[in-house]
Amino acid sequence: MIDFRYHLVSIVAVFLALAIGIVLGSTELQGTTYNFLDRTTAKLQGEYDQTRGQLTTAQAQASEGEAYAQAVEPAVLRDLLPGQRLLIVTEPGAPSSVISGITSAAADAGASVTGQIALQPTFFDTSGTSQDSLVTTTQDVARQAGITLTSTGSYQQQAIQVIASQILVKSPKSAAGQSGSSQPGSSPSGVSPSGSADQGTNAQTMLAAYAQAGFLNTTGQPATQASLVVVVTPQNVPTDGSADPLAQLLPPVVQELAGESSATVVAGSSAGSGAGSPIAVLRSNNVANQVSTVDDADLTSGQSVVIQALAISLAGGKASSRS
Repeated sequence: MIDFRYHLVSIVAVFLALAIGIVLGSTELQGTTYNFLDRTTAKLQGEYDQTRGQLTTAQAQASEGEAYAQAVEPAVLRDLLPGQRLLIVTEPGAPSSVISGITSAAADAGASVTGQIALQPTFFDTSGTSQDSLVTTTQDVARQAGITLTSTGSYQQQAIQVIASQILVKSPKSAAGQSGSSQPGSSPSGVSPSGSADQGTNAQTMLAAYAQAGFLNTTGQPATQASLVVVVTPQNVPTDGSADPLAQLLPPVVQELAGESSATVVAGSSAGSGAGSPIAVLRSNNVANQVSTVDDADLTSGQSVVIQALAISLAGGKASSRS
């Protein structure tokens, strides 16, 4: 007869066997397994320390390079764009550090920033309501200013055509460093005061209409005619792999700006660069033949290249890309 004592002994025997197995197994494998794990851990720790050291060195070198670029920028850029006027156009999310850095670099080159046009998310919204509102605003502004819409592209492209026609002007191509040899009291080189009062009023009215409709914001005096344009993009790459409206609409928008200005450069930050980013899409488009692109304008060296690219284009040089 099987009683409780039998069950108790059986259970004790099972656990005792398990304990003996664990002890024997660990004792038998202890040397080989533990030694292997120790060697693997030591190897991984060594690789980590080496990588960490390389990162520290690279960061130190980058800091030194940035400090050097900041120190020499005024000398490198001096008189590259004397008397020129620069308009900054930004897409939603454009880094403020890039905007302020380019503004400072332009001043070092002898140029002045007339103002900034910050395009809002609504401008890039392709939904029916936003599109209808943009079309209505563009048609009203064009009619009031006597502008004939020639662009057959997107509604955003038509809007930029209207905006660019009122606030941008081409200046004569000239050698870099000589493009702004204007006398004191005269208008900046290539920036004619023609249409001054009327065109300035039309430009202000136009920008106010788009701003009231929620398509853009302005700072400074962007209605003042400028001959140079820098477009600042956040270079965000969609994480879900979807098509980014900023990337898809950047080429036609830039095409209109380039068509009305003497030189146009598109700038972004290195953090957001890569396949699928607005600048990457732009570089694969034919518009890249008309504008230069710089995707590390968050660095002083990149900001200097933006100004140099403007000067090269102003002197008749070819558009190029820096990454």
